[in-house]
Amino acid sequence: MPTAAVYAIATMDTKGEELAFVAERLRQAGVVVATVDVGTHSPPTVRPDVDRERVAACHPDGKQAVIGHTDRGQAVSAMSVALVEYMKKEAAADRVAGVIGLGGSGGTALITSAMQALPIGLPKVMVSTVAGGNVAAYVGSSDIVMFPSIVDVAGLNAVSRRILANAAGAVAGMVNAKVDYQSGRPAIGMTMFGVTTPCVDIVRKSLEAEGFDCLVFHATGTGGRTMEKLVEAGMIRGVLDVTTTEVADEVVGGVFPAGKDRFDAILKAGVPYVMSLGALDMVNFGAKETVPEAFRGRKLHVHNSQVTLMRTTLEENRRFARWIADKINRSTVPVTILIPEGGVSMIDAPGQPFHDPDADAALFEELQKSLEQTPDRVVKRLPHHINDPVFAAELVKAFRAAWNAKAVPV
Repeated sequence: MPTAAVYAIATMDTKGEELAFVAERLRQAGVVVATVDVGTHSPPTVRPDVDRERVAACHPDGKQAVIGHTDRGQAVSAMSVALVEYMKKEAAADRVAGVIGLGGSGGTALITSAMQALPIGLPKVMVSTVAGGNVAAYVGSSDIVMFPSIVDVAGLNAVSRRILANAAGAVAGMVNAKVDYQSGRPAIGMTMFGVTTPCVDIVRKSLEAEGFDCLVFHATGTGGRTMEKLVEAGMIRGVLDVTTTEVADEVVGGVFPAGKDRFDAILKAGVPYVMSLGALDMVNFGAKETVPEAFRGRKLHVHNSQVTLMRTTLEENRRFARWIADKINRSTVPVTILIPEGGVSMIDAPGQPFHDPDADAALFEELQKSLEQTPDRVVKRLPHHINDPVFAAELVKAFRAAWNAKAVPV
């Protein structure tokens, strides 16, 4: 089998010399390199190892869908689709050791789309003119390292040489790192927020003692999506979705939305699945001055200087319940939902700012009413707060039962 290479990608009609410099630095570090041209306008200034025609041929509609566009935007969009398919094919054949891309805003969007389609853990570095801003759209739920170019990626100079050399060194270091990341234990995913940490810590320690490798994801929108991406890839074999707060932000319009596909990958995979309603008492916003005008009169709690929480209402909680139930009702796989009647977060407890039994009751009752319960689709209401040790023990018990029902060895 040929040695896997680092794929160095750029529009080589405008960034050929810069990419050649990066490729040479990687070779000096002992890394096999394949330069890939994704240009769509002029001929490449440096001959690539993989030409644009080869990439374009991977477009679902064929090479002609990419090459020959007079509209630059359409050509770049089509090349992005082709590059995603090309890199997925190369990765599936174990030919990719890592990826480094160079680009401005257009090139960054083009190349990171393909990076997002690659497995978690595969080294990915994007040297970009937009890396110092909001990069959420470029990174998504992947593990792309965004590397600020400082100056434009337009020529080799005293600054760009240093930055590109550093980026090449970063990729080489990732590729050459010898890490045994396989624990030999089955990996399970868990969702957590600061306000559900006591519960998840107890669950995690209990299941680790039983031989599980527990991966905890911060429920910030990207956290839930990343967990589901790993489920889809077969890397996570069971899920304890303790903190489903991302649904609140999705429905109301907070900054940590679940995304319309939340829960789908887990239900499709049919892995052992236990869910709770952690932190559905809150919607997340940034600093207090960023809270939308429509919500300024609501009950707000400053979590820290960059995070402001808003207490959810009775009607919002009913909407969350229907959103969740709609997802689960479309699935035939076993699901267990445990409801903590004593409160769903650290600040939803007697004496705490978000304590509101009526709002919680609206969530619980609507979920129980909307969910089409079967022997495999069960809702259990427990008279405990989510952070009570006894509730954590019930989560562990429910997950163990779901795991054993699948007859999956630990």
